[in-house]
Amino acid sequence: MPGDALSRDPAELRKRIDTTKAHPARVYDVFLGGKDNYPVDRAAAAAALAANPRGYLDVRHNRDFLRRAVTRLAEQDGIRQFLDIGTGLPTAQNVHQIAQHITPDSRVVYVDNDPVVLAHARALLTSGPEGRTDYVDADLAAPAEILEQAAKTLDFDQPVALVLVAVMHFVEDEQAYPIVRELVEALPSGSRLVLSHLTEDLNPENIRAVQRTYTERGFTFVLRSKDKVARFFTETPGVTLDEPGVVPVHHWHQDGAAPQPEHVDPAQLATLDDIEKVRYRDISDVTDADINVYVATARKV
Repeated sequence: MPGDALSRDPAELRKRIDTTKAHPARVYDVFLGGKDNYPVDRAAAAAALAANPRGYLDVRHNRDFLRRAVTRLAEQDGIRQFLDIGTGLPTAQNVHQIAQHITPDSRVVYVDNDPVVLAHARALLTSGPEGRTDYVDADLAAPAEILEQAAKTLDFDQPVALVLVAVMHFVEDEQAYPIVRELVEALPSGSRLVLSHLTEDLNPENIRAVQRTYTERGFTFVLRSKDKVARFFTETPGVTLDEPGVVPVHHWHQDGAAPQPEHVDPAQLATLDDIEKVRYRDISDVTDADINVYVATARKV
């Protein structure tokens, strides 16, 4: 629960953190240049990068899709409420920062069940004075609990954007589709679904090699085809896909505003290992041969 979760002693939370096993949120943090990860997470990221040397483009473009989608929903569609499930660790341009920059009274609820994320949740709750931001410590497999707790902050009589970015590929089919259906069914007309998902359609050899590095570490890692990603929308009643439909991440409403890499002296760059160099890479040179992520947004009618 939001209040209970954030009242927990950070020292107690850290006791729940297993630093002997890689965690998806922390591996993602490595690729984004974050500091809230452990050697085992960096080893997993390094193995994935060795399997697919341009794989950091999936992570970075996925993050930029989140920026573009939230910006578009706030600016063009007037969405003022966001439910972000599978939040991950705080990084630059979190949902509330994007939305409240456009509309200061926006409300955002973040949901995750990783103790590392919970330990850093206060950094997610730096809402502007006119808006509100909250955090729910809950599992995606318990959508009813998520909705109950989110309703303490969000008004479910008004449109809500459900954000499921880079999270559903950690859930098997028998759970994944019913979870999305239950969450969307609870949202009012005019709400939106924002989703991104890894696939083997585009560059199967590289992404399957990455998949092996993760499954060997005990992750559930489901690569879905375009048709299977589309099922999250077509099998959820009352949902209509927005243009351009389900597309590779770098083809979705590019706006030329992707964050630019930090400048680093070439001599210093040469001293870094491959995973450390990722934060300094420019993502604008992406090609279709680099990407393994489908994305889409949809409206609930």
